[in-house]
Amino acid sequence: MYQVEKDAIRIAVRERYTQAVENSCRGPGCCSAPEADRSLEMGYSPDEMRAAPEGANLGLGCGNPRAIASLRTGEVVVDLGSGAGFDCFLAAGQVGPEGHVIGVDMTPAMITKARANAQQHGYTSVEFRLGEIENLPVADSTADVLLSNCVINLSPDKPRVFAEAFRVLKPGGRLAISDIVARAEMPAHLKADMTLYTCCVAGASLIGDLRAILEAVGFTRIEITPQEESAAFIRTLAPTEVAITDYIVSATITAVKPLG
Repeated sequence: MYQVEKDAIRIAVRERYTQAVENSCRGPGCCSAPEADRSLEMGYSPDEMRAAPEGANLGLGCGNPRAIASLRTGEVVVDLGSGAGFDCFLAAGQVGPEGHVIGVDMTPAMITKARANAQQHGYTSVEFRLGEIENLPVADSTADVLLSNCVINLSPDKPRVFAEAFRVLKPGGRLAISDIVARAEMPAHLKADMTLYTCCVAGASLIGDLRAILEAVGFTRIEITPQEESAAFIRTLAPTEVAITDYIVSATITAVKPLG
């Protein structure tokens, strides 16, 4: 993929998620749904939804990555594509004041909203950094756990994303990701649709390709588990005439950076 195409994708994604944070992009084709409906479908509990600051949950995820992260007190967590901070704030409650949570997002409006939420509600162990997930503004061997929720599919350079994830994880650190993956090769006309790309559809990697990327980077104990129950909300990501559930599914992705 040529650099100009990659840049065009990043610009389109940034514009779409700026609209989302400003509440001007809702419904099919906008990668969003009513926050309560989407979050309950994704495995968040009502208590979790009440625990995060108001406005942090934009209903943009495709799972609950913390449910597979087994976060522990004192751990350092990095969240790729942190949005308005929903998963970061919930993670902060698990790692406690001894831990630290770093959210990274490339959309300035998301970072502004997340920082305002953190300041208003006294989250001193959470910070948000503006940056691309292909070039993380995080030092080597920083994180115990790397989270991401329905974001990596949007990247035009997924090998680079996972290489960066590997770099910032400590030896023994782990991935806990919820994302959209492809179960079958998507038709070319769908893959070329920028609206479908920015709505977490057209950029999904085939499961086998994703596993190969993780292995090539150096991850071990790789598990990619499709969530068949995700079909109902997957249908809301695109116009009804596009049978996207034939091609994509939400999945949990876990892996470990070796100790040696």
